[in-house]
Amino acid sequence: MTTQHGKAAMRVGIEIGGTFTDLISFDGQGGLRFVKVPSVPARPEEGALAALASASVPLVQVRELVHGSTVATNAVIQRSGARVAFVTTRGFRDILLLQRQDRTRIYDLAYAKPVPIVARRDCYEVDERMLHDGTIGTSLDEAEIERDLIPKLARGDYSAIAICLLNSYRNPDHERALAELIKRRLQNVVIACSSDVAPEFREYERASTTAIAAHIQPVVSEYLARIERHLAAQNFGGAFSVMQSNGGRLPCAGMRRNPVTALFSGPAAGVMGAIRQAGRSGYRNLITFDMGGTSTDVCLVDDGEPELASQTMIDGLPVRTPLLDIVSVGAGCGSIVWVDNGGMLRVGPNSAGADPGPACYRRGGKRPTITDAHVIRGTIRPEAFLGGAMSIDATASAEAFAELAQRFGVNLPDMAESVIGLAIGNIVRAIQLVSTERGRDPRDYVLVAFGGAGPLHAAKIAEDLGIDTILVPPYAGVISAYGLLAADYRIFETMTKRLPVDDAAPGQVRDVFQAMSERASVRLRELGLDPGRAALTLTAEMRFLGQAFEVPVDLSAEDVARVGVGLLVERFAIAHHRVYRHDSSNRLGTEIVSFRLGAVVAESSAPPLRINRDGPSGAVRPHRIYEGKQSVEAHALARAALHAGQRIDGPAVLDDPTSTIHVPPGWYAACDEHDNLLIRRNAA
Repeated sequence: MTTQHGKAAMRVGIEIGGTFTDLISFDGQGGLRFVKVPSVPARPEEGALAALASASVPLVQVRELVHGSTVATNAVIQRSGARVAFVTTRGFRDILLLQRQDRTRIYDLAYAKPVPIVARRDCYEVDERMLHDGTIGTSLDEAEIERDLIPKLARGDYSAIAICLLNSYRNPDHERALAELIKRRLQNVVIACSSDVAPEFREYERASTTAIAAHIQPVVSEYLARIERHLAAQNFGGAFSVMQSNGGRLPCAGMRRNPVTALFSGPAAGVMGAIRQAGRSGYRNLITFDMGGTSTDVCLVDDGEPELASQTMIDGLPVRTPLLDIVSVGAGCGSIVWVDNGGMLRVGPNSAGADPGPACYRRGGKRPTITDAHVIRGTIRPEAFLGGAMSIDATASAEAFAELAQRFGVNLPDMAESVIGLAIGNIVRAIQLVSTERGRDPRDYVLVAFGGAGPLHAAKIAEDLGIDTILVPPYAGVISAYGLLAADYRIFETMTKRLPVDDAAPGQVRDVFQAMSERASVRLRELGLDPGRAALTLTAEMRFLGQAFEVPVDLSAEDVARVGVGLLVERFAIAHHRVYRHDSSNRLGTEIVSFRLGAVVAESSAPPLRINRDGPSGAVRPHRIYEGKQSVEAHALARAALHAGQRIDGPAVLDDPTSTIHVPPGWYAACDEHDNLLIRRNAA
């Protein structure tokens, strides 16, 4: 869909989701156009190219293209990446299989540990030993490598090699020497060294991250190359960058070298887009709620900054890399409704996705989904879905739910309402994970709802959490694509260095900051970015002596310049108390175990999103929806019909070209001067 268009240089964002691929573009005057096309899971670049074609974007006029994709994620989940050999220090061959002693399902008698990326037969050992302080205990045996290891690797027909030697985070010399020896003989093999991918302590997590990086690097590199070839054929001469999981982006060349940072680029882009648009209305303490067709992603934002985590899990395997602290649940609008062996109703995590999609899409899907439930309730109007651009079949939704309704002895609308309530319960628990379980009260935050299905469920979720204000940005269904253009360039440097918080600590912290800043400057220059424009922050991972895990303590560059023991202890006490609700700083010593430096190069500000009101928006129409186990009279109108200062009381359904907004009884919706829709409780 096009709202405006000019001939000046354009900026384009393309985000590939599990169900839809979204494109948004701005011309030099802020003119906006956007499209949503079905994703092609087996060939994701086709979805991106189809979006470009559907939007009629003249690539020769595009000065900047930013992309977010699930290619890296899918490669891990489906094990469709490169065949990997894993090389480690002698005696540690089984580290990927031994993993940790924890069990994610402690009552499951048939529990099995996650299957690693690399099979045991593809794990190799070399004679060497780097000690914990970075000194050499046993030198690397280069003759043995030439005689024994390299011939085995050559016979194995590997596309990638992951190298993770003991304590290499303190001294990478052996890893680099080993990589160089292999490159001389095996020029066409991708090599990932743990000292480059995740230079941090905890051997298993570092090994897992390196193996995953090696597995996905050839796949991501070839995927990006295919897009680049298409762009070149269309005379594209602008900058091409890719979104990362940490809320920033990288030039394409940088992403090819370390694609593990792109595992969760789509959800991260949504968070950044929500922050940018909500900030225009003055809201900086947010819970972002992104519900699409396949999953729901939530993230907590304090004072305009999203929470960062140092580690995540994918398919049960740890990935050690800085990323936005996003919790995902398999509750999207395409999530399939089913009954388990105990007769309990379930929603997700499996999704109908883009192919075949929900039953109402008439693409071969037969199983009931959340989308079909909303069609039955009337909260999705078939004639207005995606602005009328996509035809859906209400009869097919009813047929998909008929068996379930009969099984539970209820009518179709009651069945649909129960299913939606179950999905909402799953989402509420996800929000509690990022809020109450991290020492934050959700009532102190604004819920920002986006994605194609977020605004459909936001008010009911807010009711359960005690949240009074919901913000729905313009064109909420394409906020992730917008976030690609709103994101800055961002890199991180990490360093494991244990320091007791004593009189010597402040000087050592400043020395670490200086060394890491210099490394970050080198990387930025290699990526074609100006280090002089970079804003730097330092995070110290701190803990009480004797603890096994750390809490992050953030320090600005100004904090580092004036850092002292008192400041470190005070900041740590606040951070620790927020998570654990107790403070032992008066009787226990503290230590820093690692550092993370962030360098952000700000991009030009993304233009504000504005609702197009040039065309006819239509009047308020009567419409019936099923609410609270009864059919009630509601209002139906286009979102564009609401102007700044106007409001409408629920129950109401507002149709947007990219999403549908449900305002239940007891709530009202009003448009502000920035075209953000604010949904609030009616005064008692």
